[in-house]
Amino acid sequence: MKALVATAFLASAASLPAWAANVSVTDAWARATMPGQKVSAAYMQIRTDAPARLLSATSPVVPRVEVHEMKMDAGVMRMRQLQAVDLPAGKTVSLEPGGLHIMLMNLPKPIAAGDVIPLTLVIESGGVQQTVEVKAEARAPGKGTMHGH
Repeated sequence: MKALVATAFLASAASLPAWAANVSVTDAWARATMPGQKVSAAYMQIRTDAPARLLSATSPVVPRVEVHEMKMDAGVMRMRQLQAVDLPAGKTVSLEPGGLHIMLMNLPKPIAAGDVIPLTLVIESGGVQQTVEVKAEARAPGKGTMHGH
């Protein structure tokens, strides 16, 4: 009987999804805004130890958060929302001005330099979804922090 239970346990364990990836997020920051500005963006470096995907992001202080990409298309820079961003194992994916980024939309108030924007990233790896809490400190607009909105 013990052998039957052990065999059943091992068979069911083999069908479970893989463990979630270890995710590291560094250099998270958001762009400070001017009065009346209703959008901003957040940037960061994401690294995982297993193949994964960034599925979405949310924030308790921003009504609408989307993952976006800026890309040249027929000589015109265009921005579009993405359903997911691939996170290859062992490689750092940069969310940065002019490329992949997290849009912060319908801001209820301006974001001042030094403010901290809490973000929750939803990462999927091996069929397992996990959340990663991130604190993005707002930086004043300047060289290397501009976002074309």
